Amino acid sequence: MDTPPFLDTNRPDVPNMVVSGGVTPFYLERSPVRGRLVRLGPLADAILSRHDNPDAVSQLGGEALALVAAMVSALKFKGAFSLQIKGDGPVSMLVTDATDSGDLRFFARLREDVDRDALPETAKSLLGDGYMAFTIDQGPDMDRHQGIVNLTGTTLADMAVNYFQTSEQHDCWIRLFCAKSADGWKAGALVLERIAAEGGVEASEQDEDAWETACTLATTVTEQEILDPDLSNERLIQRLFGTLDVRVGTPRALAYGCRCSRARLASVLETFPEDDLDHMVENGAITMNCEFCNVGFRFTRGELGERTA
Repeated sequence: MDTPPFLDTNRPDVPNMVVSGGVTPFYLERSPVRGRLVRLGPLADAILSRHDNPDAVSQLGGEALALVAAMVSALKFKGAFSLQIKGDGPVSMLVTDATDSGDLRFFARLREDVDRDALPETAKSLLGDGYMAFTIDQGPDMDRHQGIVNLTGTTLADMAVNYFQTSEQHDCWIRLFCAKSADGWKAGALVLERIAAEGGVEASEQDEDAWETACTLATTVTEQEILDPDLSNERLIQRLFGTLDVRVGTPRALAYGCRCSRARLASVLETFPEDDLDHMVENGAITMNCEFCNVGFRFTRGELGERTA
């Protein structure tokens, strides 16, 4: 006897992959600076290659994954951090999120009329005019916190910095990296945050100098260094900030983390009216596709049942 869809919690056939040192936090002793080094390792290719996106879109997606991985690692509670971008460019929507345990997922949606072989390369040109929304979800018992700003800047890093400066009034320095190699996609990020002085005390001249010096040193990082699997996180952090009395924290894991299941999608279908379900049937079944992991789930009309008045 087949398992009814509401009891079938089977996950799709997706990679069971964990990168143990995906995010390495660090801070500068006696300075108002903390940071995170993000390196997705094989996760970048595992997530991005599941989608049939042009390289320019995959590169943008890898940068977005690295960004949310950096942001979620700062959470002090269980929850999720998501980035959603909507614009009038060739990429009409981009969504990526991460849980506090490091589970990552992503999808991007292209407009149907775009020439996939002639896409622009900058984030601004791909996304056009629109908005960026960061959302922190602390679970069903807590209100979600969301900030929304217009897309401002040429790169995704520029847009993120603008968000934190305008929506959160928070100084940060962000660089995002993603490139395709013979081994597949690789992605990473370097993020610095300026910590506010205790008690709202105005920052001292020494603090100002420390922040500016850290940002100047951070600008020396190269894509090759960020994406080099043979260069350890600790060694790279020391290479960049060793003269500033840097302290490296405990690394945090990242994982392939689509949270779809057959049961979850079946519960969504069950909310549709009977007539709508009947019209969804094609070739004897209804197929729902998870946009994050790009897996289709097939339900016969009989499996979903018929509700009685």
